[in-house]
Amino acid sequence: MAEEDMNFMEENALTLDDVDGGSILDEKIKNIVPFIQERYKRAEDYREQDEQRWLRAYRNYRGIYGSDVQFTEAEKSRVFIKVTKTKTLAAYGQIVDVLFANSKFPLTIEPTILPEGVVADVSFDPKEPPEVREQQSPYGYAGDGRDLPAGATASSLMESLGPLEEKLSDIDNLREGVGKTPSAVTFSPAMVAAKKMQKKIHDQLEESSASKHLRSTAFEMALFGTGVMKGPFAVDKEYPKWGEDGEYDPTIKTVPQVSHVSVWNFYPDPDANNMDEAQYVIERHKLSRSQLRALKRRPHFRAKIIEEAIEGGENYSKDYWEDDLSDYAPEHNIDRFEVLEYWGMCDVDMLKAEGVELPKDFSDMDEVQVNVWTCNSKVIRMVLNPFKPSKIPYAAAPYELNPYSFFGVGIAENMDDTQTLMNGFMRMAVDNAVLSGNLLIEVDETNLVPGQDLSVYPGKVFRRQGGAPGQAIFGTKFPNIAGENLQLFDKARVLADESTGFPSFAHGQTGVQGVGRTASGISMLMGAASGSIKNVIKNVDDYLLKPLGEGLFRFNMQFDFDSDIKGDLEVKARGTESLMANEVRSQRLMQFMQVASSPALAPFAKFQYIIREIAKSLDLDPDKVTNNMDEAAIQAEIMKGFQQEQPIMPPEGQPQAPAGANPMDMTGAGGGTIGTGQVPTPQEQGFTGNGQAATQQAQAASEQQGNTGPLQ
Repeated sequence: MAEEDMNFMEENALTLDDVDGGSILDEKIKNIVPFIQERYKRAEDYREQDEQRWLRAYRNYRGIYGSDVQFTEAEKSRVFIKVTKTKTLAAYGQIVDVLFANSKFPLTIEPTILPEGVVADVSFDPKEPPEVREQQSPYGYAGDGRDLPAGATASSLMESLGPLEEKLSDIDNLREGVGKTPSAVTFSPAMVAAKKMQKKIHDQLEESSASKHLRSTAFEMALFGTGVMKGPFAVDKEYPKWGEDGEYDPTIKTVPQVSHVSVWNFYPDPDANNMDEAQYVIERHKLSRSQLRALKRRPHFRAKIIEEAIEGGENYSKDYWEDDLSDYAPEHNIDRFEVLEYWGMCDVDMLKAEGVELPKDFSDMDEVQVNVWTCNSKVIRMVLNPFKPSKIPYAAAPYELNPYSFFGVGIAENMDDTQTLMNGFMRMAVDNAVLSGNLLIEVDETNLVPGQDLSVYPGKVFRRQGGAPGQAIFGTKFPNIAGENLQLFDKARVLADESTGFPSFAHGQTGVQGVGRTASGISMLMGAASGSIKNVIKNVDDYLLKPLGEGLFRFNMQFDFDSDIKGDLEVKARGTESLMANEVRSQRLMQFMQVASSPALAPFAKFQYIIREIAKSLDLDPDKVTNNMDEAAIQAEIMKGFQQEQPIMPPEGQPQAPAGANPMDMTGAGGGTIGTGQVPTPQEQGFTGNGQAATQQAQAASEQQGNTGPLQ
């Protein structure tokens, strides 16, 4: 994106200019920082219960007992069975496998059902007679089925061709709609624009390492129940390049970027249940001195105010949950700055009261959406949201949707109770196994010689008092009930499968009994187990991929001036389509194509789409291995001419097949109706080439089998 494009992006945006002596001359926004701090505190207090849930989930994942777990003196075992970790990683792996099954980001761009601004299909017939072409009016006539909007002209039709306007401008018999004649050639400008937009978005996602960020988001979804992504934002990316003399001359390109945001640093509007209802969102940053100074190179950050914030010293303080996440690392001075990034609504009256000058377009509005960065009680950046329409650039996807809360429910929380039961039963089994595996020794010292060592080991000799009656040493063995505890452990594990909807055989457990012993049985079980992951992938599609794709679509429509990607398009998240294995999908497509190949059904099938989908299911680029309608027509003409130039001729010395006969017919019918059927083979009845020797061999073989009759 060029520099002038970036200037255009925020030319009408409200921006706070840099000032000297910011603490003194920045009085006009003195109430902005308390306004943001109050909202941050409110969101932080509301989120406390969710933080407790996340901490329990994290401890169960790491296998760490929290401070709420108290052990008695009799409990010696501290074992923790990490079943939560196994199931969380299995769910995370399955989500990633589904989303990236086709080795690309699961987003597609398609034209709307009734596209506006770009015509869906246009066609022309290259074999149309000139006199018909001259009689055809570009404006149409009543009843021709080509109704155009009011005021439409031939030039407006050309303008609606979008990316194909220049290529089709010389065609004088171009009509809107699909061609009706066999020789007609059809183009789809809306589809061409959609595919160009799709390729551009995929390239931008690849540039910003979106796949890596999506995997991080999927992990927090499975563990904590909510995954958050942010973007797109325009950033300058450096591409290394060296000159001929070895001089480093990098290329700087402005590209949209998306990133993962940890749920721990995400503070949404406490009164919202999803991002569509959120009035504001605050992201908490932990920046070093170098990272804070690097912000000065980004647009509209106030360099002198940033230096004043740095002079105020590091102000980052740990939250209580950070000690748990760092496994209770020793406390030390944190050499970092706390920076709050606010995205949300702000009343125009408050800005006017603070003396902030607004653009004329916003003076009549009640509220505007702003982006404010604060550090050390100073506003280091404040701009109006440059994106149109104004959307908060965050997407939060729940693993399991809780319709009455912003944050979802994850694997670890669903199996919290069963994880506690498994740990308890296993500790009891271990303590009992240790106790029952040793003898409890009772010693009567009155029967022993005083001063002896009472330790017990093989071959130990104890000296008894002379003439003392009774036994001096007694050994007591406790019963072993570890098996009963392990049975309860197994039952708790089954309940964990039920509570998570993620059975153990889905992540590699062996010893499956019953239906799962056969291949078809385990296939049915795996199919039933995929039901829960389908809901998760649907949540990813609806709450994460679709908003992210729409953000990139709006970014390109607003700031990219390439007319080839303009059109009435819509973003579709394709995560759920990946649930169907490529092999199964390709088989179904092939089966449908065979059915549709019937002459009676062929006119109703879109073979171009079927061929492209088969190529996709085989992990092939459909644009490289398939032809569109006009290319297919040209290819068919080339192949037809090639076949006419090289007719199939029989080899020398063999007679040519008669008219109406099929030379490749293996039945010997010869194309006629007499003697149809299978031709006798050598040594069979009716084969004329059987000589006397062959007849005698066949008769001898029949006699050995007990048949002494004459050979017929």
